[in-house]
Amino acid sequence: MLPLSILGFLAERPLHAYELRRRISDLIGHNRPVSDGALYPAVNRLRQAGHVERRAEPGESAPTRQVLRITSSGRAELLRRLTEPKETEITDGGAFFTLLAFLGQVPDPARRAAVLRRRLDFLTAPAGFFTRSGQPVRIKDEEDPYRRGMLIMARAAQRAERAWLEETLRELETKLP
Repeated sequence: MLPLSILGFLAERPLHAYELRRRISDLIGHNRPVSDGALYPAVNRLRQAGHVERRAEPGESAPTRQVLRITSSGRAELLRRLTEPKETEITDGGAFFTLLAFLGQVPDPARRAAVLRRRLDFLTAPAGFFTRSGQPVRIKDEEDPYRRGMLIMARAAQRAERAWLEETLRELETKLP
């Protein structure tokens, strides 16, 4: 999700690497800290692909700064990644939330709705954290209080997310021709 975050933030405005790392850390750092050792190679791969460019700009009261900008091919790649997410980017909560942070940059409401519909379909499918004999364990049948707590919290979060998805899809559908 690091390349998506880089492209997403640079699509909002040009940034120097330090500010880009801080913004990415604010978004996904609670899941996985973003180190320079991860950021710079990812930026360099995006530069080599022609999706990002680096320009030197004079600092106001500091030395010249290297500012990163998204290119037109980078914008196209960002839109492709947002509208054609991998299955794991739909099913993994952290990955989906990163995608969601930039989904508003997709201009077509129908394409945004398609991504949200995929997530809603995933959340609607029967699933559970724990299984016995291949069947999801129901909250009332879980004896361990901590596992029961996990199930209770996951179910509440899933209900809230499904309600938001359904409401947002209704709003998007009013904008469709």
